[in-house]
Amino acid sequence: MAQKRLAWVDVTKGFLMILVVIGHYPGELDFPLIKYIYWFHMPAFFLLSGIFFKEMKDNESANSTIKKRFMQLMVPYVFFLFVITTIRYSMELATGNFDFSWYLQDFWKLVIAGRFARGAYGVFWFVTTLFFTYLLFLWMTKYLSRFKQIALLVIFYLVAHLESIFAMHVISGAPDKAAQTIPMLWNLDVVLMAIVYFALGYYAKSIWMHITTPWLLGSIFVALSAINADKVGTLDYHLSMKFLRYDHFVLDLIIPLAFIIAILGIFQRLTKLLPLEWLAQIEKHSISIMYLHIFTDIILNDYFHYGIIGFTTLGVSIPIIASIIIQKLIPYGKFFLGDVRAKKPIRI
Repeated sequence: MAQKRLAWVDVTKGFLMILVVIGHYPGELDFPLIKYIYWFHMPAFFLLSGIFFKEMKDNESANSTIKKRFMQLMVPYVFFLFVITTIRYSMELATGNFDFSWYLQDFWKLVIAGRFARGAYGVFWFVTTLFFTYLLFLWMTKYLSRFKQIALLVIFYLVAHLESIFAMHVISGAPDKAAQTIPMLWNLDVVLMAIVYFALGYYAKSIWMHITTPWLLGSIFVALSAINADKVGTLDYHLSMKFLRYDHFVLDLIIPLAFIIAILGIFQRLTKLLPLEWLAQIEKHSISIMYLHIFTDIILNDYFHYGIIGFTTLGVSIPIIASIIIQKLIPYGKFFLGDVRAKKPIRI
């Protein structure tokens, strides 16, 4: 049973990683696929992380737990930040950019990161948000009763929406521009929203691990109804966690959860019929895919013309090749990809 569970989890994460790549396609599509992807794909990652969260025991020290999570998340973050920045700056120097102020300003954006790091760094916000979401929830579950945890989560959810209202309606303008008028290191304010999805994964673990048929059919109905309502113009819903866009106090729970239930339920059933090993393989290289798919397009789009299929294929395959090279040829490569079981060159 445990193996089957692991199979559908890996396959689901592989599928979601493909959606992350598609979601960053810069071209125009006739069908608003990317809009619908954003309705649920980032909440899904936070929720899945919550499903496998483990509370600390009363006599257990937090140091080893935090250290392990740091290795898994922040070591790859620093590694890919260094690699991408080194290549970018080398390319700038090669093209004659010797403006020190440009490098200083660019580097400062990378320090602040979050929603201020754009382009090749477009996904970096997720890692810092997830890490601090984990730390906050670890503290909550260790020191607070369940009632206080839920009360605090309600407050977080309210504050997140108030911040979104301020950004989207008081400041107004394009969501990315409006959100960047609110200074925040590493997108830590997004933790307020992310921890709600994370907690839902943890609290309802028994439901997520075994999506029943009524839950599956009901969620599919809600998801398809939302898409249809958007198509006919009776619903104008958006969700962008990175840029603080939370459009509706109720729908920000209903729509993402409906899609997540549907996807988990479908893959729980599919993996009993089909191996879907190719999706599980994508999940194994998800770290490289996440960090490198945008940068892959930045490097290649000047030389090749491709649509969404080519963009997705290259955005998945090239990072997988890079992941294999890092693991096989670079000393401690697995460690830099977040493998806590790999031999570590440093002590933390």
